[in-house]
Amino acid sequence: MIEQVNGYKYATEAEAITARKKCADHYGLPKDPGDITIYWVNYIEAYLDTPVFWYIVFDSSIETVLGTPTDFYVTQPDVPT
Repeated sequence: MIEQVNGYKYATEAEAITARKKCADHYGLPKDPGDITIYWVNYIEAYLDTPVFWYIVFDSSIETVLGTPTDFYVTQPDVPT
């Protein structure tokens, strides 16, 4: 199944990790080394796509950090019925 996503697309996992860290730093996370919440957002690997890429789904709370999102397509696994 192909799904349209609004967000931020990265060619490498390192780029996605950097973006995730920018969001965490912006919000001062983690607040304490023992906190459960250590990231504001997380990235997803589009492992069914060729080439593989990583992405973060848009949320208005990260637009000031990551900029204007774009629309792109991701192949999602079929859900058994």
